[in-house]
Amino acid sequence: MRTPIVKLNGFKQVYRSLNHIPFEPDYLDSKEPQIPEYDALNLQIKSYDFTILESFSSYIHKTAENMEIEVEDCWASPCKKYNIQTFKPFSTIVDSQYSLNIYERNVQVVDVKATTAPIFFSVIQAALPEGVQLLIKHHEQEDEETRYVPDFELRQLRAELESLGGPSAQSKKRK
Repeated sequence: MRTPIVKLNGFKQVYRSLNHIPFEPDYLDSKEPQIPEYDALNLQIKSYDFTILESFSSYIHKTAENMEIEVEDCWASPCKKYNIQTFKPFSTIVDSQYSLNIYERNVQVVDVKATTAPIFFSVIQAALPEGVQLLIKHHEQEDEETRYVPDFELRQLRAELESLGGPSAQSKKRK
C-alpha cells in the first residue's frame, strides 16, 4: 500500500525545520574522524647482496608513494666489513677464511596514518626478498649520527692545528 503524499510532505517540512537548529556541537562540523599519525619512521633494510638491497629499497619507496605516504629521506649507511674464519676441529689452524660485507639502506617515512601503516608494513613484509632483514623503528638522533662516515684524516688535521695554536689571525679576518 502506498502512503499518502500529505505525510511525505509533512515529513519533509519536519526535516527542513530540523536543519535550522540554532546550536550544533563542534564535533559535527568535522567531516572526517581524527586519525592518529606516526612521527618519522625509519625502514632499515640490511643484506649481504647489494643489488637485491638496492632494488628492494626502490620498491619500498615506490610502494610508499603509491599509498600516498610521504617519503622524507632515503640514505645508504656505510658498508660493514667482517672477516670470518673457521678452524679445523680441535686446533687453532685456520681452515677457511671469508670476507663478508653487510650493506644497509634506510627509507624514512613521515606522517603515516595509523590506518594505513599496518597495510603498508604487511605489503613490504610480504615482498621481502630472501636474505634481507627489515627493521621498522622510530627515527632517533643516533640514526642521524651513524649515517655519515667519519673523516679521521680531517679530525687529525684539526687536532694538529689546535696543538699549534689554532687558526691564524689572517684566516679569521677573511671570514
